[in-house]
Amino acid sequence: MSEKSAAVVARDLVKDYGSHRALDGLDLRVERGEVLGFLGPNGAGKSTTIRLLLDLLRPTSGDLRVLGESPREGGAALRSRIGYLPGELALPRTGSAGAVLTRLARLRRGAGEDALAPLAERLGLDLRRPVRSLSKGNRQKVGLVHAFAAEPELLVLDEPTSGLDPLLQREFLALVREARDRGATVFLSSHVLGEVEDVADRVALVRAGRVVDAGDVASLRRRAGQHVELVLTGPEADDGKVREGLTGLPGVTGLAVSTTDAGTRVTCLLHGDPDPLLRAAARYRVTRWSAQDRELEELFLDAYRVGDDARGVRA
Repeated sequence: MSEKSAAVVARDLVKDYGSHRALDGLDLRVERGEVLGFLGPNGAGKSTTIRLLLDLLRPTSGDLRVLGESPREGGAALRSRIGYLPGELALPRTGSAGAVLTRLARLRRGAGEDALAPLAERLGLDLRRPVRSLSKGNRQKVGLVHAFAAEPELLVLDEPTSGLDPLLQREFLALVREARDRGATVFLSSHVLGEVEDVADRVALVRAGRVVDAGDVASLRRRAGQHVELVLTGPEADDGKVREGLTGLPGVTGLAVSTTDAGTRVTCLLHGDPDPLLRAAARYRVTRWSAQDRELEELFLDAYRVGDDARGVRA
């Protein structure tokens, strides 16, 4: 696929702040019309990536295309096609929420002005309230209304549900789905895995300025594996023999064997085909078997347990 066919293409993107390297060869591709969850803790490089997408910062090296254009060369015309909610939203200290949103809409030549009131109603935002009196959650609503109102081609949302209660978080996810249904691309940066799982087509995990894993949620869950527990009984099921028989099986890691009143208890993490483990366990009498899918959050944490020299993968 060509770079123009994608909403975002980043190749070997590097950004240095003096001696600190915030992005270290980041590779990323976001297709048009998809919702990408861009996940990582504070300091992973999420906000820096977003600022590069919007030409608020310039890369030290590497190549970046947004909606088929260089952010620098695309300028204001390109940014008019993007809806943006920053992680730290700065609003004027004077005027009502409605007046501020109207001024912002008119900077886009009125695009989305008719949608302000309906969106505010959905999010429970009182447009008459002075901006200076708004809570963190209500200020976030102002930012969401502005980002979605003009129905942009690309939505770039940095920690969008910060300060919102659970009911409004669900309403936000409904807005994201509606945007995707009309063909928009959504770049959703977050450290809240649950909300991303609910709505994202794909997820990219970023660590130390690199994408360390990427894929659709279902495939990432499969790679996350399962927590397995067995209880084995019988004359051969002493813990030493069981440990010897199960050690080194394909896909089995974190093996732990212990003796209990019920028998020999085995726990492990299983990736891939369960057949080798099942065949090995069948030598004994199996009185308990349980397998539970790991949460995506655990895969996320795995990505942050690797050493500092871990190499990124292309997304």
